[in-house]
Amino acid sequence: MLLGLDFDNTLVRYDALFHQLAQEKGLIKDSLPADKTAIRDFLRSQGQDKQFTLLQGEVYGLRILEAEPAEGMLEALDMLQQRGVQMVLVSHKTRRPYTGPAYNLHQAAWSWLDKQGFFTADGLGWSRGQVFFEETKNAKVARIKAEGCTHYVDDLPEILEMLPSSIKGILYDPNNTCEDGLWLKLRAWDDAYKVITSIDG
Repeated sequence: MLLGLDFDNTLVRYDALFHQLAQEKGLIKDSLPADKTAIRDFLRSQGQDKQFTLLQGEVYGLRILEAEPAEGMLEALDMLQQRGVQMVLVSHKTRRPYTGPAYNLHQAAWSWLDKQGFFTADGLGWSRGQVFFEETKNAKVARIKAEGCTHYVDDLPEILEMLPSSIKGILYDPNNTCEDGLWLKLRAWDDAYKVITSIDG
């Protein structure tokens, strides 16, 4: 088994950071839910699409170290490794934001992984060769296939739809927002081993 993992909104959660930053900039009221999609939809309804794009650049770049790991994720990956599951991270991430300051989004993501102990002996102990940031969705899917992933976890159904049937897609859906029955769902990282092995069992 080789388990492929998405990065944004799968390993790292940005909802609270989006909410905090949008409040700092006076774009939303505290009563708006701390949910990235809710913030995006609200700003779009106010004709402030560009402000959301700028927020994304700052969250994924300058402020990424304030983003939290998905609940239970680090413990789940450690447990999976202990049970012999090999893993790679394959993410679609542009190198620079579409607009605004030219933060290096790849370097920012590497820094977040460093902070979370992905590459330390007392952390997950990964090698840097297990991590790939690709500039397009097609390149991401090509990398997933080239690395030989047998299973892949992503929060976006559209990515899972692009995978060949030989790769078992798992939808990370902590808020249960997607229709049941289309994909095997991972609702919580605590259930990762059970969900992943249930496919083959």
